[in-house]
Amino acid sequence: MSSVLPLVRPDLRDFTGYKSARSEALRGEVWLNANESAWANPADGQGRSRRYPDPQPPALRARLAQVYGVAPEQLLVGRGSDEAIDLLVRALCVPGQDAIVVTPPVFGMYVVCARLQGARIIEVPLVDGDAGFVADLDAIREAALGQGAKLVFLCSPSNPAGSAIPLDGIRALAHALEGHALVVVDEAYGEFADGASATTLLGAHANVAVLRTLSKAHALAAARIGVVVGGAELVAVLQRCQAPYPVPTPCADLALEGLSDTALAQTRERVAVVRRERERLLYALARIPGVRRVYPSQGNYLLVRFDDPDGAFRALLATGVVVRDQRAAPQLGDALRITIGSPEQNDRVLSALNTNPTP
Repeated sequence: MSSVLPLVRPDLRDFTGYKSARSEALRGEVWLNANESAWANPADGQGRSRRYPDPQPPALRARLAQVYGVAPEQLLVGRGSDEAIDLLVRALCVPGQDAIVVTPPVFGMYVVCARLQGARIIEVPLVDGDAGFVADLDAIREAALGQGAKLVFLCSPSNPAGSAIPLDGIRALAHALEGHALVVVDEAYGEFADGASATTLLGAHANVAVLRTLSKAHALAAARIGVVVGGAELVAVLQRCQAPYPVPTPCADLALEGLSDTALAQTRERVAVVRRERERLLYALARIPGVRRVYPSQGNYLLVRFDDPDGAFRALLATGVVVRDQRAAPQLGDALRITIGSPEQNDRVLSALNTNPTP
């Protein structure tokens, strides 16, 4: 298994980054090395937020590693998956020279981060067929090799299409791109999907990284906790590029509590409800007049095409239901994305659309 370090920007391979006060392995009773206040803020009764946090909170990092089945040194905690995407692009792509591959219609932050970094963007659109939107892995491979991509972003399950990429396909792509590009598998919705995580490929493929988040299934979107999982050498590079103190203490505390055995058991129960409701909504929506197509999904949402998408959007909004308008996305000029809510919320969606007059 070859090293991933040659894919890192040459000027960052030996980059040491910023050494914060908390990165020093020092012990003491009176801490006067970080210009912090000697007193707690009145709003912080226990004084938990007076000190700068550990750059990688050990207890949280260990628990996340346990949840995802990896070693702590293979995992970097940050401000949601968005920070991980940004770190990957900045660490690997030389501005004005290197490129990323994306598969539209897909999550927009890959392109945003690439543009901010001055990286070229190579688009290999998802193919809309009988099985739904499918990633063309052969075309992705050829584009990455032919146009010199450093990063290939695969969203699985794909947002907003809902399709998942078979693990064997990811494995074959990683093998073909070894020494050329890092394959990044965004599993933000992985808890709702069938099949194993791409983290199971890390032992055999150094050029695979996986993104996970606590924002979706774990219901901690406001805590902004996401991780990138990969080889220890890649994680070390990304940590050196990360801004100091990325995980606020209140967020780390909340995340750790949200990953307790009791909390995880409830999360699994709720995921099971979402999966059942997803199937119910899939079939119910397909029977509503004016619905052109409902795409099968491995996420906690459904992509739906309408004869009159504007009318459907307004009908939902009139009853207080807000969904995601996808009409500006490639190939989705008639589509809305509907998150799977509680059974009562889903009934409200169906009621609003069933009473919406067709054009």
